[in-house]
Amino acid sequence: MGIDVGGTYTKCVAMDNETHEIIGKNEVKTTHDDKDGVAAGVVQSFRNCMRENNISPEDVVFVAHSTTQATNAFIEGDVANVGIVGVAGGGLEGILAKKQLNIGDIVLDEKVGRKISVHNTFIKKKQLTEDTIDEAIEELCREGSQVVVASMAFGVDSMDEEILISERASKKGLPVSMASDITKLYGLTRRTRTAAINASIVPKMMATANATESSVRAAGVSVPLMIMRGDGGVMEINEMRKRPILTALSGPAASVMGSLMYLRVSNAIYFEVGGTTTNIGVIKNGRPGVDYAQIGGHDTYVNSLDVRILGCAGGSMVRINDKEVVDVGPRSAHIAGCEYACFTPEEEIVDPQIEMVSPKPGDPADYVTIRLQNGKRICFTNTCAANVLGLIDPKYFAHGNAASARKAMQPVADKLGITVEQLSEQILNKDYEKVNNCINALVEKYQLDRDALRLVGCGGGAASLVPYCAEKMGIPYSIPDNAEVISSIGVALAMVRDVVERVIPTPSQEDIREIKKEAADAAISSGAAPDTVEVHIEIDNQTGKVTAIATGSTEVKTTDLLKECDEAEAKSLAEQDFGSKVTDVALAEQTDKFYVYQGVFKNKQPIRIVDKKGFIKVQCSNGSVVKCNVGEYRDYVKQLWEDAAIYKADTIIRPDYFICAGPRVCDYSNTDLEQIQMLMDLDLGDREESEEIVIVASATEM
Repeated sequence: MGIDVGGTYTKCVAMDNETHEIIGKNEVKTTHDDKDGVAAGVVQSFRNCMRENNISPEDVVFVAHSTTQATNAFIEGDVANVGIVGVAGGGLEGILAKKQLNIGDIVLDEKVGRKISVHNTFIKKKQLTEDTIDEAIEELCREGSQVVVASMAFGVDSMDEEILISERASKKGLPVSMASDITKLYGLTRRTRTAAINASIVPKMMATANATESSVRAAGVSVPLMIMRGDGGVMEINEMRKRPILTALSGPAASVMGSLMYLRVSNAIYFEVGGTTTNIGVIKNGRPGVDYAQIGGHDTYVNSLDVRILGCAGGSMVRINDKEVVDVGPRSAHIAGCEYACFTPEEEIVDPQIEMVSPKPGDPADYVTIRLQNGKRICFTNTCAANVLGLIDPKYFAHGNAASARKAMQPVADKLGITVEQLSEQILNKDYEKVNNCINALVEKYQLDRDALRLVGCGGGAASLVPYCAEKMGIPYSIPDNAEVISSIGVALAMVRDVVERVIPTPSQEDIREIKKEAADAAISSGAAPDTVEVHIEIDNQTGKVTAIATGSTEVKTTDLLKECDEAEAKSLAEQDFGSKVTDVALAEQTDKFYVYQGVFKNKQPIRIVDKKGFIKVQCSNGSVVKCNVGEYRDYVKQLWEDAAIYKADTIIRPDYFICAGPRVCDYSNTDLEQIQMLMDLDLGDREESEEIVIVASATEM
């Protein structure tokens, strides 16, 4: 069971663990104003879904939910006062560290003065004892601190001092956050600030977690309650109590995981179009784009999916002047307390009159509403404009009455001296400008293949924006079944995930082994079954940062009964993904788990790796394919380093590698051949030398 908390609705989906079929759905209004906050809606939708679909408590093997609680706490300033106990050595190091540890108040919204109040105290490492720690904590409490942060210079190398501070704070009944528990990266100020932001929401999140967990237990469900993380994984609720900051932006993450796991999307720009906002992000070669989150404008060390949030969506209100549409959004119809025109019975729309409003205090008074003869006030939105233009198929959630929308929009069209259709075009063009800029930025950042670009529309408002934008951009799109609950599906199917990052300038095999084990152990602590954990390593040669990303399934979710596809079906899937411009598609190589297809497009040879379940695991715009034994792979990798490279006047673009070995596709991207081979050795070292593997080398000219 997966529950997604949206801005307007909280939706629960129950799925069959073996077949992934949807058993039932339920939605309730998100309970922002309840004394238990959004947790009340989570429990309501969960219990309703169980009752309506006759699901007994013992049949529930997995339950998880996303949450807006952390994000809302920052937006609303519902945060605790933080006291930082800083520690460093003596001399120049201590002087510099003391300055870096003194981060001051963290401003969340300068306009309204919303902030996290921070108090600081400092102890020299040589003077660190239980007594000096107790004195420091008591001083912070006198200043108003409600939670404690323990942060030491170079604490990532030895956490003993931070652990001692944590133990003393806990004995006094104070919530505590250790900076090196949040991240293992250097950067004392940023690490401490991230821990302070985390600490500020610990009391609120613990109360929410306790209320949710006790309600789930009262419903008779005994399996661990999992919480969605902002990076697309889930973790047990006990882990969330320590690191609640990891749940920030978990709502947008849910739609990505739904697209990835349920729709078998492995390469796409995904849209989740709600009523108020549209979330846009990237899935490339089966992995979503991930970056560090900014919270209140501050850089943090919190990994979250790289989701761009646009203030234009299915319910966005239209803004006009005397001549034209000036903007669409960011306010939506439900903020103004209005229904959409296209969802209003046509017979109600009598004598429609323009009424300009400010939906919230301080907003400009250029938002359009329509006052009806019966006194009711309604809005026309993006959804109304798309219905007028006939862009929404009746099967979609956003389909409404185009005639109602026309009648409501006519007074504004008359005011601007244009037709209702032209007004609709102006409205959707404003959205397109924002969407197009966003997509171009993502294409550039993630080096996406424009020839293979496609859009996947999710969320209840998908059909109001995606078809129009896709047509303008000349990009294929799809809006799948159950698109309106894709986020809840994503929560239900999400994998346990944990990330460990360290700065290791020249990592050895032993360094990599250690960080892989640390990441795997962290994922297991968060609820993953040990034999399901896989770890992906990334090395950034410029910064020396090594990232280990561990993913795994919970004990009860390891069943995989998706029907295997044969070679003909796999080829058809590859051809669909290649698109009509790629010709001569043929099977280049295969293993017992993967098919590798290659085609021709201009002077390139694009490649798709398709697994036996029908997932397109890798998408390359140009590459080479070889099959060899594990024992001889190094020779082929070295040869492809030269053969697949692209030589330009001022640079050489080296290939990325993908290796199909057993049930996994391992990917390697680096500018150092020795490091690539070191990582390959670690992944292939325990396989038989005679085992056949497939190597794909791909270099893309930017």
